[in-house]
Amino acid sequence: MPWICPNCSRTFSRTDQPHYCGTPRTVDEYIDAQDESVRPRLREVRKIIRTAIPEAQECISWAMPTYRRGKKNVIHFAASKKHLGIYPGSEATQAFREELSGLSVSKGTVRLPYGEKLPADLIGRIARWCFRQSEK
Repeated sequence: MPWICPNCSRTFSRTDQPHYCGTPRTVDEYIDAQDESVRPRLREVRKIIRTAIPEAQECISWAMPTYRRGKKNVIHFAASKKHLGIYPGSEATQAFREELSGLSVSKGTVRLPYGEKLPADLIGRIARWCFRQSEK
């Protein structure tokens, strides 16, 4: 029997299916809505990106934390069930393909399993590269 969320009335196949009831308006709201066990990792990625590109504007786009230059999205990140996703776009994953070779990567997406150490330096360099590319 399907489960209907009492807050947003969406229907799911599993009882108490995790989901968003609406879109968070800020990155803090996004992080606070996630499972408590992944919040520190989300905060760490946020700090890495904000340090790498402090001039970027932080917002929510596509229901996930996003960093922009003007109206151009530069990089996103989001929590998933088994990993944290970094979304720098396909040009970035191609440009960093050798350094990303040990990670789960598909077109425009880097998946970082929760149980593994974050490649902080690499995330920062990808964010800076994406920000520079957004000038073009």
